Amino acid sequence: MGSYDTLDYWSLKAQKEGYPARSVYKLKEMDEKFGLFKGAVKGAGFKVLDVGAAPGSWSLYALRRMGGSGSLVSVDLSPLSRVYDKGLFDASNFFFIQGDITDASVRSQLLERGPYHLVMSDVAPATTGNRAVDTLRSLALVEEVVAYAEAALVAGGNLVVKVFQGGDTAEVLKRLRSLFTTARSFKPEACRSESFETYYLGLGKK
Repeated sequence: MGSYDTLDYWSLKAQKEGYPARSVYKLKEMDEKFGLFKGAVKGAGFKVLDVGAAPGSWSLYALRRMGGSGSLVSVDLSPLSRVYDKGLFDASNFFFIQGDITDASVRSQLLERGPYHLVMSDVAPATTGNRAVDTLRSLALVEEVVAYAEAALVAGGNLVVKVFQGGDTAEVLKRLRSLFTTARSFKPEACRSESFETYYLGLGKK
């Protein structure tokens, strides 16, 4: 496996298919396996919240997957890349907030645009290289995302969130089991083999 600075198979594939980052294939695999967008084609009411959206691969996937039949709200501290969106980020069914998900005004804007059928998050902290520190920072973000899902998901809605393995992440999975019909971890093929990231899914909000 090459270094993170080297374009690997997934990164090159993302560029070729019009996505700013390889992470899109993680979401695609989970969608195909767990039916995250299965209700999107049934009508215009399907709503998605993308937490930690930059550079925008998951948001682009969602908009392309829904094909104009649903709506997407995305949030990140950083702006989204406009290299590949071909106007999708200007569409009337897309709303982006550049801000901190822990900020009360940002939270209020996100919640009032719900409820959502899917909350998805590939959010990660600025990493230090210290696994213990990075895991703790990731856990704090994961807990914020789960709180959004608890407050803003419709009954039967789904959640997918990135987690750095370690620390108290088992407690997060335990909480998801209390909130969803099914809760599990899953590591997509596109995750780097040396990475300690995985994804937690909550399927069918109670």
